[in-house]
Amino acid sequence: MTLIRPTAETAGASAPARRPVAGRAAALLVLVAVAALIPLLGPRPALDGTGEAAAPGVGGIALLRAVLFTALCVPAGELFAARLARRVPGAPLEYAPRSWAPHAAVAGFVAALGLASVVATGNLLPHHLSDMDVGGLYQTRDGKLALLEVNAFLAAGLCAFSRRPAAQAWPLAAVALAEALRAHPAPEHGPLVGSGLTLVHVTCAALWTGGLLHVLRMLRTWRASSKAETAERAETAVSADAAGAALLGLYARVAAVLFAALTATGVWSALRRMPPGTVLDQLTATSYGRTLLAKLVLVAAVAVLALLARLRLRRAADRLSACVPARAEVVALGLVVAVSGLLTALPLPIRWS
Repeated sequence: MTLIRPTAETAGASAPARRPVAGRAAALLVLVAVAALIPLLGPRPALDGTGEAAAPGVGGIALLRAVLFTALCVPAGELFAARLARRVPGAPLEYAPRSWAPHAAVAGFVAALGLASVVATGNLLPHHLSDMDVGGLYQTRDGKLALLEVNAFLAAGLCAFSRRPAAQAWPLAAVALAEALRAHPAPEHGPLVGSGLTLVHVTCAALWTGGLLHVLRMLRTWRASSKAETAERAETAVSADAAGAALLGLYARVAAVLFAALTATGVWSALRRMPPGTVLDQLTATSYGRTLLAKLVLVAAVAVLALLARLRLRRAADRLSACVPARAEVVALGLVVAVSGLLTALPLPIRWS
């Protein structure tokens, strides 16, 4: 029995077949809009009643951070998923989805440029070009890191258009390193430890989120290619579905390791900023704690969806039915990225001296 879902074969059924596609596209646009609103609307309820004051333009900064994180996840996930696919016997590698890396590089470049303009204005939103001290970026640590991210996304975009798109890994690693260093300034206690934890956390998050997105895109492309095969080559369609299930299973095994690393580094980083005796209070009494709690809830939902997908891979007759919870997992991971952008813009619960 083939694992391919039955589709309409007559010409008259072609018009109704477009409706689910349009519905999914509309749903995706709505979810993207909701994810974009989280950083913009998040600061107000997070800060309400805490007595904390957010920096001017925290919503815009959170949105730029969310875009920057997304632009890091997409190309990193493509490289990661493509590497996994090469380990699947019989995978139809000639059928590959169109790369989103160039678009991600453009979005990341714009977001990094916007964040650099904020740093050039003294961590305030610029209203005029004269407000920015571009030359001053080279004289501060934050300014150098901001310029590094701008140049890294520019280099990633050039690599994406080159004959060796795998070279994107180096500028993308530079972005992750810059984010890790930016999040832990020198006055902090043990900044190198904090930067190391953040580097591992960001890297694992990018591979998990972007990897799952590209794996699902690859499965969709392979399934579409198998549907185009003729009846005389039906065995090719079956092998494409088998390869897709094998790829999803391989990703699930690696994702379990990534999730363990994410959990360990996330808990450790949180405890460095919120001592164990104050965690419960700060999770509800500080804006950082409230946003972190929201992120934890979303990550828990992601873990449940990942578990459901893994169970379907093992027990369901149609192993590719695991794509249903996996798609929901991608949406939840997108919300986690948006909340992470907000988390980086809010005041820390503890001020380091």
